[in-house]
Amino acid sequence: MSEKKVTMLGWAGTCMSIVMYVAYVAQIMNNLNGNKGSFIQPLAAMINCILWFSYGLCKEKRDYPIMVANLPGIIFGCLAAITSL
Repeated sequence: MSEKKVTMLGWAGTCMSIVMYVAYVAQIMNNLNGNKGSFIQPLAAMINCILWFSYGLCKEKRDYPIMVANLPGIIFGCLAAITSL
């Protein structure tokens, strides 16, 4: 993968990180109203972690700390999204 594509992947991960935190708004509103939480936040967290894991994997010199840090987010984000449906 070219360095330009890896950089774009990094920016995509950064954007998803922002989306992940913005998605908390719907979760908070649902919780305050006593309704079951939305699956959007854990889904956004899972996608964000997949992008960062891929970024660490695709770098010329693999970034294992990024990969290890985001692997639990992929697993738990997926489980949280599925169980919130």
